[in-house]
Amino acid sequence: MAQALIEALNLEVHYGGIAAVKGISFAVEEGEMVCLIGANGAGKTSTLKALARMIPARGEIHYGKERIDGTPGYDLIRKGLALVPEGRGIFARLTVAENLSMGAYHRNDTADIAVDLDKIYVMLPRLKERAAQVAGTLSGGEQQMLAIGRALMGRPKLLLLDEPSMGLAPLMVEKVFEVVRDVAAQGMTVLLVEQNAKLALELCSRGYVMESGSITVADTAANLLADERVRAAYLGE
Repeated sequence: MAQALIEALNLEVHYGGIAAVKGISFAVEEGEMVCLIGANGAGKTSTLKALARMIPARGEIHYGKERIDGTPGYDLIRKGLALVPEGRGIFARLTVAENLSMGAYHRNDTADIAVDLDKIYVMLPRLKERAAQVAGTLSGGEQQMLAIGRALMGRPKLLLLDEPSMGLAPLMVEKVFEVVRDVAAQGMTVLLVEQNAKLALELCSRGYVMESGSITVADTAANLLADERVRAAYLGE
């Protein structure tokens, strides 16, 4: 069995008196692509933000051989943990090229940064075409690609992806997930939160179903796709 790259034990997130995440435990092994699916408000985004140390949380978070629940979020980027947030979170007033360079702000290996930028432009040619364009003027799909490209410029070991298909036209969803599939095929570990459960389960090897802040089902993606409860609740069948 592969080593868990990230593991949460009894993870809790509270907003005032409201428990958004209720003591969940799960792990993602190195090289795996795993999804969290569930309805709006199930606690999926809060879970990713807690892993990235963007919001306070209780419980233990282990990343590699380190315990990181006391580590500031900005230090996790240097350790190879990157979050592509819901809503993309690009720097709207900077150009595409400037956004990508911000993804490598913690690096000082200038030659390798240039090599990685070329790789991003090969993977996402639309970004190269729009390198000098102000990012806020891109389409939603282009902004999503930029957010992924910016995260990859940090050379992450673990990519946390929050709702990458949200608000995108079907053709653009297909293109964005083609990129995600390529990234995973290169051996990167991915934890995906995605409203489109069918798409997520078709991409991933395993999945967790979240309901009202708790994990209610955990199984292989193939089993979850065949599960009548999952099909009825999340696949529209």
